[in-house]
Amino acid sequence: MPGALDGLRIIELSGIGPAPFTAMMLADHGAEVIRVSRQTPNEMFGNLSQFDILGRSRKVIGVDMKSPAGLQVVRDLLLSADGLIEGYRPGVMERLGLAPDTLIQDNPRLVYGRMTGWGQEGPLASMAGHDINYIAVNGILSTVAGRDHRPVPPVNYVGDFGGGGMLLAFGMAAALLSVARGGPGQVVDAAMVDGSALLSAMVWQIKAGGMWSEAAGDNLLDGGAPFYGTFECADGRFVSIGAIEPQFYRALRAVLGILDDPDFDDQLDRARWPRLREKIAAVFFSRPRQHWCEVFAAHDACFAPVMSLDEAKHHPHLVARKTYVEVAGHIQPAPAPRFSATPPSPPMPVREPGQDATLVLASIGYSADRISTLVAGGVVV
Repeated sequence: MPGALDGLRIIELSGIGPAPFTAMMLADHGAEVIRVSRQTPNEMFGNLSQFDILGRSRKVIGVDMKSPAGLQVVRDLLLSADGLIEGYRPGVMERLGLAPDTLIQDNPRLVYGRMTGWGQEGPLASMAGHDINYIAVNGILSTVAGRDHRPVPPVNYVGDFGGGGMLLAFGMAAALLSVARGGPGQVVDAAMVDGSALLSAMVWQIKAGGMWSEAAGDNLLDGGAPFYGTFECADGRFVSIGAIEPQFYRALRAVLGILDDPDFDDQLDRARWPRLREKIAAVFFSRPRQHWCEVFAAHDACFAPVMSLDEAKHHPHLVARKTYVEVAGHIQPAPAPRFSATPPSPPMPVREPGQDATLVLASIGYSADRISTLVAGGVVV
């Protein structure tokens, strides 16, 4: 069954991290994504190329983009495309002769997706950076800190993927919908520093209401509250608690045997939070994680064990929902979200540059002789 984005052709200029994640999301839901790789087979990821989950479910063609003939191949491909995804530093595409004005003049319906850390303009636009830097400067990292006040990098979920690749996927989907309704092609400028800032909207809401403390680990959702956080168990494993609402807080107290302890009666008394957290921590530490999983199973207390990646793939709920799938012998997250009428097809394993060259170039009218000439000249892998 065709996916929700069936019929769209997206050209992805190969890169790493958030831009391939955008391409993966669009491909997961039915778009024909063609990755244009400037690398020869296996050069980009070394011996990890076979595990390139972000590269799943698309065609791949290797092109020497340093040659005029290779750039012409890219421009010809873009004439047939609905969208472009690129993740280079500002100015790189312009120097290649692939500037937005040029390509949208060629194809007025083109949605030109740009993924950068700092954005296309601003004092830092030309500077190098990584996820941790983008979420540091916009304040996000300061809110992800333990009670020792040291900010903890949240892997690269927030900048690269949540505020980067996923925001570009949304932006491209919105722009493609605009084109489908008669609007012009346009540039989507997705900067990780902007997108990750957007993810903090609710924290800014709480701050506006005077309920956010700048002190790390002193807030409702950052581990300060004794009823919202993680706790170590007797076996060294952890559990999570999110018992914010009164009914869940009462259920938590009942399970932990602290229902009659008056210290816990005023749930929102911040002055008591450190002492109450110590009490709750002592209770959890008295039993292994499995014990708590069993006793909480019969109570709605917003409880869940903290699973490792290897454990998560076997969790009954995730197994039932098929949250993880196996592709070419490797476990990876399944496409999301779910669609009732246009469910996505199972992901396909990553392909090497060159596997789809003939098919892709023939689809835009290149003859067999022309393709052979490009391959013989090293323009196309």
